[in-house]
Amino acid sequence: MIRLLLVEDHDMVAEALGLALDRAHGVEVVARSGSIETAVADAERLQPDVVLLDRRLPDGDGISAIGRLTAAAPRTRVLVLTGAASSASATRVAEAGGAGLVLKSAALHELKAAVRQVAAGGVVFAPALLAGVLDRLTGRVRPVGSELTAREKETLLLLADGASTALISERLGVAHNTARNHIQRVLEKLGAGSKLEAVAIARREGLVD
Repeated sequence: MIRLLLVEDHDMVAEALGLALDRAHGVEVVARSGSIETAVADAERLQPDVVLLDRRLPDGDGISAIGRLTAAAPRTRVLVLTGAASSASATRVAEAGGAGLVLKSAALHELKAAVRQVAAGGVVFAPALLAGVLDRLTGRVRPVGSELTAREKETLLLLADGASTALISERLGVAHNTARNHIQRVLEKLGAGSKLEAVAIARREGLVD
């Protein structure tokens, strides 16, 4: 029996996932957590085989919590559940010690198969992401941030200065929606889940001071 800890803060989504996974042969949902802090405590207490971890939680980005979860439960495999993914974010999952990443748009049978695969010691990444993950981990791609356009680099610098979307719109002389799109592309290209995380990654990589 695969003992699974479900980490999802939206009640309807958590209930649907919990019911579907509980009905899967050989899978038991032992608890549901709604935040990173609760998940870490539950993982330490329950020592589950798999943690199915939502990417976006009230107290932070799920990927950043993988290290804490595996420290609390060393034998636990972490599978990240996300609404959207890029090679950069998938690489962060791998670098943090996660066992895979599955999209929320995946069919239930794909999710169940992913849970079983990581529980058995495997890794799960969508084929479209896997090549990018391997390229990044082996250094066959350009450094983080090299794909940013000049306007996106300007946007990143403004984010690092603490500028809001409205201020970025004003400084760049573009519409509010255009500024928001620039910000979203910066986040996607850096594999970040929030503006704060994008700035942290940029500082770590030497893209901003």
